[in-house]
Amino acid sequence: MALTDTAGGGRTRALLSVSGAFARFAFMVAATIVGLLAVTFFIGRIVPIDPVLAVVGDRAPAHVYARVREEMGLHLPLWQQFWIYVRDVLHGDLGTSVLTSRPVLDDIARYFPATLELATLGTVFGALFGVPLGVLAAVHRGGLVDQVVRVVGLVGYSAPIFWLGLLGLLVFYSQLGWVSGPGRLDVTYEYMLQPVTGMVLIDSALGGDWAVFKNAVSHIALPTALLAFFSMAYISRMTRSFMLNELSQEYILTARVKGVSERRIIWRHALRNAVVPLITVIALSYANLLEGSVLTETVFAWPGLGRYITNSLQNADMSAVLGGTLVIGVVFVAINTVSDLLYRLFDPRTR
Repeated sequence: MALTDTAGGGRTRALLSVSGAFARFAFMVAATIVGLLAVTFFIGRIVPIDPVLAVVGDRAPAHVYARVREEMGLHLPLWQQFWIYVRDVLHGDLGTSVLTSRPVLDDIARYFPATLELATLGTVFGALFGVPLGVLAAVHRGGLVDQVVRVVGLVGYSAPIFWLGLLGLLVFYSQLGWVSGPGRLDVTYEYMLQPVTGMVLIDSALGGDWAVFKNAVSHIALPTALLAFFSMAYISRMTRSFMLNELSQEYILTARVKGVSERRIIWRHALRNAVVPLITVIALSYANLLEGSVLTETVFAWPGLGRYITNSLQNADMSAVLGGTLVIGVVFVAINTVSDLLYRLFDPRTR
């Protein structure tokens, strides 16, 4: 009976510990979201752009200006405006875009899949090439491979991404004709695709439209390669650093003394331990591509969320700007949350 009580008490304490950790984690995520809402709201109030003028125009009479200002709630105290903003966001209302005359949430649902498709492919290829290159650079530290990887990483960090994009269009599109030009599809194929997910490659594959799929690949190849190069530079550099740290540990020396093959030591032991921090690195790279692909989308006329926010800002469409910024922030928080959970899953020491 005593053993049963002890076991039951142990399970209860473990359950309470897990529940407490989950509650703290959920509170941190909720607090981050609330902080994000506050930042986006106050940015919209600090930016020297009058949202009322964006609606009524510069030549509107004073009484029209005052009426629209009241309809938008800008005459209320700041705390009350923030409360209304939070309430609307929780109900899925991000306002109406002045530029498109549609709900901002509908615009985001239309443009975000293009950004998601581009950033996902860039991250996947960046990780596929970046991790092996980082491992090889660490193994051959100071050698030719290491020097090449470091130079590639330096170029990826220092070269302006818009310059690389223009250079890529000049060489591979204009001169060699290996890829298609800006945009997601040629005009011929734009109205042949039945949208399902909003991602052209997936939708064309699901519909069996392989001509559209091939054309989409030709358009997305160059911007994907550009983002993959940028992502690979970051991931390879961090992989090299993590692997150098692991290869200097005592368990590596012990494995070598026991006669374990060098290939097994590198790819099964050292890399396995380096994967834990690499999860966070790849997640951050993915989030950075989702929020930082504005220049790439502009150069390649890619109809994504970054270009949507840029056009909205140029036209003083603050509802669209703040809505897009909020969505990107929420996605960033979600990716970091998932990476944190994966970190705990792969490394029992963090539980």
